[in-house]
Amino acid sequence: MGLSENRIPKTPVIAPAAKTRRFIFVLLNNFSLLSFASAMECLRIANRMSGRELYSWKLASETGEMVSCSAGTSFAVDCGLEELTREDTVILCAGIAVQDETSRRLLNWLRREARRGLSVGGLCTASYALAKAGLLDGKRATIHWENQDSFSEEFEEVTLTKSVFVVDGNRMTTAGGTSSIDLMLKVIADQQGEDLANAVADQLIYSSIRTDQDTQRLSVPTRIGVRHPKLSQVIQMMESNIEEPISPAVLAKDVGMSTRQLERLFRRYLSRSPKRYYMELRLQKARNLLMQTDMSVINVALACGFASPSHFSKCYRAHYNTTPYRERGSHGSRLSI
Repeated sequence: MGLSENRIPKTPVIAPAAKTRRFIFVLLNNFSLLSFASAMECLRIANRMSGRELYSWKLASETGEMVSCSAGTSFAVDCGLEELTREDTVILCAGIAVQDETSRRLLNWLRREARRGLSVGGLCTASYALAKAGLLDGKRATIHWENQDSFSEEFEEVTLTKSVFVVDGNRMTTAGGTSSIDLMLKVIADQQGEDLANAVADQLIYSSIRTDQDTQRLSVPTRIGVRHPKLSQVIQMMESNIEEPISPAVLAKDVGMSTRQLERLFRRYLSRSPKRYYMELRLQKARNLLMQTDMSVINVALACGFASPSHFSKCYRAHYNTTPYRERGSHGSRLSI
């Protein structure tokens, strides 16, 4: 049976830190509730398991007014974008449409506070705002897999990884979802010791703690529901070569089979040809870029392996029943700065 909420464990986990560390959670409109709550709960449980106030926190928004998560629930905050101290840690929390929520005021505040030397983290898609502010230049980072294509196109100076979280100096980024737990467990372990971090994980019933070496997406076999090593290998090659597509003949040769065998493999397990599957991967990336960036349609086409805008438009319309230009127009501008 779990411990009562109002009770401290009989044998508190002793942590070395004496000074309370303060976290400032900055909530952007439409932030991911799961990412935010997972991070804050780790701090709360660390206090409870140690029997001391190792951590404190405040909630902030750009205006100091209530802000809503992507699930529609509104949250009251403690403050606006106020001046902080070097000992504070800023955790920016974002979710869907992060481009629209990344204002000039927010960027200027992030740059100003970062110059003080404090640690800054971004949960889920908040990596975008940190990169836009220039805080990830020359650093390793991660972001939710759905935003990886647009991020890598816009921020070439950032080394983007597929890890569940990344800590590079005093910059922290996560891929979203429960990866906030993995990041905070590492922070707690580094600051207070692994015993306390493990105790927090136990309270969360979190039995598989991930490191920055773990990738965020399911393996190809799990995603497609098929465990065929050569099929998985071909799909991985396709996903890694979107801008310069590889012909089915070369793909087949690289995995040691004939083109006809590769065709049969795709038909049997995925009910489509290799060419069709590859096209769908390229069009999905194109749609992400159209929806999440201000790249021109021509540049989107080139980034997805289409030699001409007309061919790109024809393929896009056949798959999505609209043209790239209409898709871009219906979604509007990505940025509001």
